[in-house]
Amino acid sequence: MELIRPQALARFSGDGRWPRQSTDIVDWLVQDTAGYRYIDEIFQMLCDRLLASGIPIGRATLHFRIAHPQWFGARITWLKGVGEAEIETFQHGTLDLVGYATSPVARVHDGEEEVRWNLEGEDAASNPSTLLEDLRRRGLTDYVAWPLKHTFDRRHVITFATDAPGGFSDADLAALADLLPALSLVSEIRLKNRMARTLLETYVGPHASDEVLAGAITRGSGKTVSAAIMVCDLRDFTRISELWPRDDVIELLNSYFDAICEPIEANGGEILKFIGDGLLAIFPLDRPTACDDLLRAVAEARRSMDALNVERAGQGRDVLRYGVGIHLGDVMYGNIGSRRRLDFTVIGPAVNAASRLEGLTKILQRPVLVSRAFAERASCQTVLESLGSYPLRGLDEAMEVFAFVDDDCRSAEGPERLAAAG
Repeated sequence: MELIRPQALARFSGDGRWPRQSTDIVDWLVQDTAGYRYIDEIFQMLCDRLLASGIPIGRATLHFRIAHPQWFGARITWLKGVGEAEIETFQHGTLDLVGYATSPVARVHDGEEEVRWNLEGEDAASNPSTLLEDLRRRGLTDYVAWPLKHTFDRRHVITFATDAPGGFSDADLAALADLLPALSLVSEIRLKNRMARTLLETYVGPHASDEVLAGAITRGSGKTVSAAIMVCDLRDFTRISELWPRDDVIELLNSYFDAICEPIEANGGEILKFIGDGLLAIFPLDRPTACDDLLRAVAEARRSMDALNVERAGQGRDVLRYGVGIHLGDVMYGNIGSRRRLDFTVIGPAVNAASRLEGLTKILQRPVLVSRAFAERASCQTVLESLGSYPLRGLDEAMEVFAFVDDDCRSAEGPERLAAAG
């Protein structure tokens, strides 16, 4: 039922030269795909072209192992008669749950050069593989999996299946195998481009990554941005980090940052920097709702932290406390650092003021403090309680400070409430 031939591809190589036979599809892969950014687009068009050329593919998949903080890998699936390839991602630690360990993909990852299944034979009916059973149910008759080899023999996998009676012919397999070197090059370029973007988005955020990829990579390059600035800090972290085991401290930080950061990103904010147990985020004012979005993010983060603390209390652990300072103003947004090591961030007096407001939360015992400059721009119905004016280090004049005391950010009566409070 199953044929495994480690030297299978050698039989297609003839005298060792590539391509074995020049075809329109090979020429298209090599010369005409430069204008396509995504490998799923190219894969969809490739399979459509193969089918139109007379190679009877009914299903094809690409399996990539990717560098991503959340995903271990991705699968792109093409099906005959379906207009768009399907993309499915797999989280770290979940592959065994989807039958990966016993799959042809795992075997190719482990070094096999070909896995071939005849789906029509009697032995196929007794094979316990869930994948094989699904392929037969779809009416497919033959299946082959090969490696796509990238730099340093990093292996990804491509599979083809057919519904033709008798399976693939030798000529079909030769034509498909002849595509692999070109498809390896084309897919590696797209995968590395996606990897570069993913790494930048992971470490500097989506907006900053767009700036860097657009060429803003020289020291001092940047622009002035009007933004609402948020600085957040976890309380008592020094004591916790000294007393707790390392793994517990990391787990705590990850849970805390999940609770704070997901609402920020969901409401249009950009997290620029993690500093130990603190973070710096901005909501650019080119969005008219930026200030309301920030307050909505704070309200959602507060609820997430409350839920996290309920969970921690149930485990007999101390609750987590935090402070947030919010200000508004112009900041310099760009590259700062040494000649060889740069940080894409924001600096300016407005950032310093937000940091001072966060520090003031410890003194006033109020978890979220905002400046009047910010409060005047917020239009949602949020009770902002004036706490009076306070001197802040580095500022020439005392600043009027408001405490954020209401989670209702849905309507637009903020200025009236603010006037009454102030």
